[in-house]
Amino acid sequence: MQEVRKLLCDEQWEKLSPLLPGKPSDPGATAQDNRLFLKAVLWIMRTGSPWRDLPAELGNWHTTYTRFKRWGESGVWQRVCEIVSGDRDLKMLMIDSTVVRAHQHAAGAKKKEGPQAIGRSRGGWTSKIHVVVDPLGSPVRWLLTGGEVADITQATQAKSLLEGLKADAVLADKGYDADALIDSIQVAGATAVIPPRRNRVVQRSYDRHLYKERNLVERFFNRIKQFRRIATRYEKLVRNYLSFLNLVCTYIWIT
Repeated sequence: MQEVRKLLCDEQWEKLSPLLPGKPSDPGATAQDNRLFLKAVLWIMRTGSPWRDLPAELGNWHTTYTRFKRWGESGVWQRVCEIVSGDRDLKMLMIDSTVVRAHQHAAGAKKKEGPQAIGRSRGGWTSKIHVVVDPLGSPVRWLLTGGEVADITQATQAKSLLEGLKADAVLADKGYDADALIDSIQVAGATAVIPPRRNRVVQRSYDRHLYKERNLVERFFNRIKQFRRIATRYEKLVRNYLSFLNLVCTYIWIT
């Protein structure tokens, strides 16, 4: 259990504890074991283990899973992440996506239970995490789709990754080279730092030096995939997988 303790040090707990349900000031019963509960969820997320394999010293697996699911349904994980990520630097934004292979246990959810966002791509059944990060490599906004969904669609459609975000520059790879996206970035007063595709009749110029900073979004993906429950998708429903994703983004912001 030493590794679990390292995942949630006193300083991190002090930042999170006032934001969680079950405080004495909240209506209803208090939750004195919130810290143990978070350790249990972090252990599951780090190791990728089934809920039933949760060590007894971290609590009852079924009780822990039930609370994890309930907090996801009520928006707790998302709300906490939005609070800790409030102090964001939006001068420069990097946008990209990463593919996550879906485990066989992720299949089979009934449609009435909610969306799954699992699709067939070159790697088989996969999901795709689309994300925007700031100049420090911290997550600003993220979406989950099936693995077959093109990156550009999540940057140009309504309620896109970039909607409402004001920046001086937006960095992306050539997969985002589309006139509609570049025009919308420029209309918003930002510079599009996106390499042109080779098949463009007229090649655009872009800031090659600034483009090197795009590595921050790749480093973000490497970081979240250290958590095996993120690197491989086991959850059947979007809601549960996004709960883990919200938690890992929260963890990055407070680390």
